[in-house]
Amino acid sequence: MPHIVIEHSKGLDQSHDLQTLCDTLWGALAHHPEINGPDTVRVRTIAATASRIGVEPQTFAHATMVLLLGRSDAVKQDFAQTILNALDAALPDVGSLTVRLTDLHQPY
Repeated sequence: MPHIVIEHSKGLDQSHDLQTLCDTLWGALAHHPEINGPDTVRVRTIAATASRIGVEPQTFAHATMVLLLGRSDAVKQDFAQTILNALDAALPDVGSLTVRLTDLHQPY
């Protein structure tokens, strides 16, 4: 843990280097002091086969970071800003960039 999943508009993998984006995010987060080691970080992309958003251009990338419980709001904000900065640098012409962090609750 953590897992970062980037959902994106169909075709962005043809016009942008999403592997480099994954590598950049992995590098930025794998050695963060709040991460339990580089072997715990997972980054992947998933293309949406269909979408509609309210902005032009009709392209998006939405990153979800799933974390185990226990991180402060300040740490989560740092993670979110790191991810958003990487998205913005790699996808400057994409219509909508968003980030969501979510805690993974262990089953009882």
